[in-house]
Amino acid sequence: MTALDHRGLTDRVPAVGFHAGELAVQRKAGVAYDASRLEGMLRPPLLDGGAAKFLAQREFAVITARDTDGRLWTSPLHGPAGFLDASGTTLTVHAAPPAGDPLHLMPADQSAGLIVIEFAIRRRFRVNGTLTVSTADTLELTADQAYGNCPQYIHPRPLPPATEGPATQVADGLLGRELIERSDTFFLGTTHAERGADSSHKGGTVHLDGDELWWADQPGNNMFNSLGNLAVDPTASLLFVDFSSGASLQLSGKATIDWDVPTETGRAVRFTTDRSVLTGSV
Repeated sequence: MTALDHRGLTDRVPAVGFHAGELAVQRKAGVAYDASRLEGMLRPPLLDGGAAKFLAQREFAVITARDTDGRLWTSPLHGPAGFLDASGTTLTVHAAPPAGDPLHLMPADQSAGLIVIEFAIRRRFRVNGTLTVSTADTLELTADQAYGNCPQYIHPRPLPPATEGPATQVADGLLGRELIERSDTFFLGTTHAERGADSSHKGGTVHLDGDELWWADQPGNNMFNSLGNLAVDPTASLLFVDFSSGASLQLSGKATIDWDVPTETGRAVRFTTDRSVLTGSV
């Protein structure tokens, strides 16, 4: 059993294969057999060869973890090529969320999920594991899982610029409606008590229904990492980025799966915001 305190700090034992939430969603979606053929991707990773080369060439990543109060957030990371340095099962990030970001100086010894994406070539790579180092300019992640994702729903575009300076607005409840309404790409953070945090990239329209956000769950690789986590823990976070100005909107809250909606898959995710951080001008 994994020890987990109220802040999400953990002494986790890496597990192999899908967890109960992922298996339950796969069965309900009718794709259990197809998903089982991908289970080998979850074996303990080595960040070498092509994976290390891809990471070394990237300039943008997104991380999901908990702040000093235990709240889950998803934050952007920027750096020149080479700021992601992989060796063995260790990924060293020569950057960190700046002052004003909810994850600035986030606690070490907690689970974290990182996704590295290159929009121009429509490639992304996931690294989930334990954050062993967290300073003002360096993060170090020991990977439990690391694998590439398919190019679906990645819209080719330049990377967003980094936005300097403190948060423009912080509020309990929802900020940034204009940025949400015009976005066709966003990032979702989820978590699991034993497997830890995960970051995923999503493409598509996010709808606003009062203060609730919802989006159609689109067909994907059938692994259901995010929805599997939400099936057992509604804790979630969202990141929206303005690709012109670099402004960002970070939301922390809770999300649930709706299995009865008129979408292509019949599934949607509904998110309610507990706290918002808006940085830059939208």
